[in-house]
Amino acid sequence: MNYHILGQSTLEVSAIGFGCMSLGEDYAANEQLIHQAMGAGINLFDTADIYQQGRNEIMLGKAIAGKRQEVLIATKAGNQLRADGNGFDWNPRKEYILSAVEESLKRLGTDYIDLYQLHGGTMDDPIAETIEAFELLQQQGKIRYYGISSIRPNVIREYVQHSKIASVMMQYSLLDRRPEETCLPLLKQHNIGVITRGSVAKGLLINKPATAYLNYTKEEVAQAAKAVQSLTNDLRDATQVALRFVLQHRAVTSAIVGIRTKEQLDEAVKTIDSPILSEEESELLRQSIPVNYYDQHR
Repeated sequence: MNYHILGQSTLEVSAIGFGCMSLGEDYAANEQLIHQAMGAGINLFDTADIYQQGRNEIMLGKAIAGKRQEVLIATKAGNQLRADGNGFDWNPRKEYILSAVEESLKRLGTDYIDLYQLHGGTMDDPIAETIEAFELLQQQGKIRYYGISSIRPNVIREYVQHSKIASVMMQYSLLDRRPEETCLPLLKQHNIGVITRGSVAKGLLINKPATAYLNYTKEEVAQAAKAVQSLTNDLRDATQVALRFVLQHRAVTSAIVGIRTKEQLDEAVKTIDSPILSEEESELLRQSIPVNYYDQHR
């Protein structure tokens, strides 16, 4: 496994991170899979308080009991469960974040979170108040670092300018190159870590039948998948090509991969030892479909 320092933090994160959102309800199977991931060198485990209404954090906490020092926990807050338990409301206010972290700490069975992330964000948020909450939690030692999970360029700029975020989590893949226009260069310039998600585009780049995705037609998605497939060989399959495309961007620190099975784990981990994409191969992928751009929240 390869490891990289996340932005200006001291967190040394694995290039492949474990996306806990994909886990099912079988605690024993999840624990075994998490232990296998740790054995393969993965140390970054990403969850959120709303995944499975908190059960995801509980499962991760149980799986790493007695092994806390071996992993880095990234979780998220900002979506408040309604009183009737039916859905969530967006709440980035200081008071709520300070209460949400306490619940996450209990569910995770730990007294600190390595990376606490705002699970979204809009320009209408009380951003200064949100930052104040994260800064206070950092001072209290309840979190080591904080970041945001957002794809909105205008929101990302606000946090870059006014906070000490260690990272931004965002969707990025061959089928979603919107971050390349402004977000990735900005974060690279300010030495803020980038954690990607959705790097195989819901499987459309590797094994799922083509269908429309974002602004791309079914035919364009098929073209991209065909380009990925054309670069496979005995040493790398489509998963590794798709992940390599993402990881080879200079701004990217780690790619979170949704993992539910041992097979998916093995496929993701093999990326590290798979051949890197040459510039010609990367260009072939880039030219397979027109690049897309954000048309909102710019």
